Amino acid sequence: MDIDLKIQNTKLELIQWLSTLEDATILEKIMDLRKRENKDWWNSISELEKESIEEGLKDAVAGKLNSHSNARKLYEKWL
Repeated sequence: MDIDLKIQNTKLELIQWLSTLEDATILEKIMDLRKRENKDWWNSISELEKESIEEGLKDAVAGKLNSHSNARKLYEKWL
């Protein structure tokens, strides 16, 4: 069986099962699993990376940006 087809069949089976599920405890466990699997990348980067991103956003709001063409001129020898 094709892997994509197997995945689709598994999803359908889970959807059918979930639609009939009445046990709140199992539903809570499924929701907890979903939350763990959908981690925000922001929480997985370092404080230094967060500060750098925030600084870049502040620069963008203040209009302190260089165009792509200017950046290419500045760094042309390394590209």
